[in-house]
Amino acid sequence: MVDTSLSKKKDPDQPEISLPTLKSQRTKMGKSEDSEKKKIKDVEISVPIVYGNAAFWLGKKASEYQSHKWTVYVRGATNEDLSVVVKRAVFQLHSSFNNPTRVVESAPFELSESGWGEFEIAITLFFHNDVCEKPLNLYHHLKLYPEDESGPMSTKKPVVVESYDEVVFTEPSESFLARVQNHPAVTFPRLPAGVTLPPPVSTEDESKKKRGDTKDHPLSQWFLNFSEADELLQLAAARQQVQAHIAKLRRQISLTDGQNQQFKPL
Repeated sequence: MVDTSLSKKKDPDQPEISLPTLKSQRTKMGKSEDSEKKKIKDVEISVPIVYGNAAFWLGKKASEYQSHKWTVYVRGATNEDLSVVVKRAVFQLHSSFNNPTRVVESAPFELSESGWGEFEIAITLFFHNDVCEKPLNLYHHLKLYPEDESGPMSTKKPVVVESYDEVVFTEPSESFLARVQNHPAVTFPRLPAGVTLPPPVSTEDESKKKRGDTKDHPLSQWFLNFSEADELLQLAAARQQVQAHIAKLRRQISLTDGQNQQFKPL
């Protein structure tokens, strides 16, 4: 899984963040063992996800054992509803918490707590029966404090750490493909010649259907953007920094060579 460790300075109105790894991870899930499901061979479905945490310092309300309020979550990469694929999420907290195993049965897949310490959180995603029988295990290190620990902390901007992954399902079932076609959380594949799917049928009452996306989430203003355009911009900025550093080193070498020539014996 992706674990972030680089930091980037932002203006005062932006959260303290850790940058994502530029090249996304692709976690392939094994095909279903259920022989009754009709599989579509040579096809993959990709579901981009983001998992991480946002932590707010409590300021004057902070105590020795309650210094931060934080939320850990799994969301769609652009805040889509993941419940079309994910059935439930299990968050394994530190053993010092009451009921450390937390089960979230519906989207948004998140939980909020308060505390003072950083620790690793195991996140297990369980999928719908027509998606995959095997769960996916993720690991996230809860981050409460900014990278620059000597700097002042703020109660208004959170520390945000997120990781990006693409969960890939190989040889998906026909029922899965039919159900998720046109859904924004899924990167839908090109189907082989001769394969046709029935139109998607909604089995839910649209007037009662709960929104599972995080577009209007209270933390959405702090979520990181993992678009390909942003990755290209970050790569271009990194390339410029490298080129500038190379030019600086060349100037230093040239200056050193010039000084050596002056002192070279005749």
